[in-house]
Amino acid sequence: MQAHVSQESRLRRDCHISLPEYVSRCRDGWRIAVWVQPGARKSEVAGVYQQCVKIRLCAPAVDNKANKALVAFVASVLNVKKSQVVIESGQTTRKKLLALNTVAEPDWTGLCPVGSPQ
Repeated sequence: MQAHVSQESRLRRDCHISLPEYVSRCRDGWRIAVWVQPGARKSEVAGVYQQCVKIRLCAPAVDNKANKALVAFVASVLNVKKSQVVIESGQTTRKKLLALNTVAEPDWTGLCPVGSPQ
């Protein structure tokens, strides 16, 4: 199993698969720059805006409902636990920085807008 993992990481490095512009690696996990649009008709990834992934949320920006919905939505599309997604900055603004506390790299395709290159 270990040989398979190293071969997979070598293939990834050799193919130069890049992260989306709004994702960065840090010492203890990942950081995701997010632009939130609360009160939308449905929750979805809507594109890239100001070097952030734009996420529309059904939840209103009242009583922390949009922040809770954002954490749940991102955890769902990245297949991680809600406890691994933390709003690091931007509690009261549309532009937020999320910390994703996991060593393993998630599948970023869930956060990539439809039709955009990864």
